[in-house]
Amino acid sequence: MQFSSTAESYDRFMGRYTTTLAPALADAAGVARGMRVLDVGCGPGGLTRELARRVGGENVAAIDPAAQFAAACRERNPGVDARQGVAEELPWEDASFDVALACLVIGFMQDADQGVREMARVTRPGGRVAACMWDIAGGGMTMLRVFWGAARELDPDVVGERARAGVSEGDIAERFVKAGLEDVVRGELEAQADYADFDDFWQPFTFGVGPAGQHVAALPDDRRQALRELCRAVVPDGRFSLTARAWYARGTVAA
Repeated sequence: MQFSSTAESYDRFMGRYTTTLAPALADAAGVARGMRVLDVGCGPGGLTRELARRVGGENVAAIDPAAQFAAACRERNPGVDARQGVAEELPWEDASFDVALACLVIGFMQDADQGVREMARVTRPGGRVAACMWDIAGGGMTMLRVFWGAARELDPDVVGERARAGVSEGDIAERFVKAGLEDVVRGELEAQADYADFDDFWQPFTFGVGPAGQHVAALPDDRRQALRELCRAVVPDGRFSLTARAWYARGTVAA
């Protein structure tokens, strides 16, 4: 799936979670100074920024299928080799990186298993591959649980994002093993985001970002308003914070 929204819209919708999720994923992958690292599906550059902070922009490469996201990542992270392209055909030679990461991306790859194989290919023997995806199946991503729960109240046949790769516990780890990665470990990462009020929660859903935004955009006005009110009924008044759980896995490229 390719995102057509602006970088700023993504920032308001999902980017606010990256400030806590990116460091957690980088820690889980063991990213440290002296490494050369790759951010697959970089979006506007939230994880890229954390990687550049740790190893220096000149040691970071990033790629995203959306041209506007690749451009924003490049502009926001000077020195980073940020390109437009897809995970399934990474434009780097074998063994180019010490670590390859994908943050909230596997579920949007056209072929998640091929994407993982490509991440392993461009990582050196003994290097690490790591990825995370929101816990949609278990409801651990509160914002999306509220939204899709309300959507299903209006239409019980709504699938939402439950069928995407990586959103169930253990799914990413299983794909890593199938790709030939060794010493695969799995776990969960915690993130959170702050909201000024309900409008700050709801408005980003109207920006057309991702499956939720596309769902809202496809609704007629009356159904969109009904969905808004169902969400409003379960969201706190005033300022509030929401937690989010992501499943992750880390594996080592075979020697």
